[in-house]
Amino acid sequence: MKLDKNFFSENLKTLFYALVIAVIIRSLFIQPFYIPSSSMEPTLLVGDRLFVTKYSYGYSKHSFPFSPPILSKRIFFDAPERGDVIVFKTPADNRTDYIKRLIGLPGDRVQFIDANLYVNNSEILKSKISNKTKINCGNRIIEVYRFEEKLPNGKKFHTVYLKDYTYQNSDVFEIPQDHYFFLGDNRDCSKDSRFLSSVGYVHKDNLVGKAQFIFFSSDRKEGSIFTFWNWHKSIRFDRTFDRIN
Repeated sequence: MKLDKNFFSENLKTLFYALVIAVIIRSLFIQPFYIPSSSMEPTLLVGDRLFVTKYSYGYSKHSFPFSPPILSKRIFFDAPERGDVIVFKTPADNRTDYIKRLIGLPGDRVQFIDANLYVNNSEILKSKISNKTKINCGNRIIEVYRFEEKLPNGKKFHTVYLKDYTYQNSDVFEIPQDHYFFLGDNRDCSKDSRFLSSVGYVHKDNLVGKAQFIFFSSDRKEGSIFTFWNWHKSIRFDRTFDRIN
């Protein structure tokens, strides 16, 4: 049997072009992510899959696969808004993807006092929704209070706190220029900017993209691959990653 060299050549070209197109779409437009941990419950559940837009805050080397050193700084930068849920590279290794909610902007002062969150000396308003909520925390099931919090810019979302409020008080976190402060919605089960040695303040160049909508949910009551939620309208998606943590 004689091999057709043109056949293999054309197929290799097709695969190459498809790969180039996929890399361009993933780098410049939209990328899917999988949620493997519970740090953003109740907004995002373990097993959820969502799309992140890469163009929302401009582009840096972390916009591209494997973070090649092709950009020395962020270009086309559009500043994120307080309350956005954002994928970023952790400053500790500039490699690991985390997803958290943006709480503090450059120049802000963030602090926990008696388990209440303060930004620039003003308490973030929260209204209790439930006393009997159970959610995941790693391999454990924990009992939590569920709240709706409202940021100064009017954004509302759900958070949960352990019933004994294990994270009571903190030092003042003073956010440097061009850096951001992130928290998980699962407040007592999230490694986030409060942990300065492992996450800490996140430079704008480490931003990967903005979480937009879930395209598959692990909650059978709410999700399938055929159902989409709009980030801005869905309470549940405003319900939300660790590695994506």
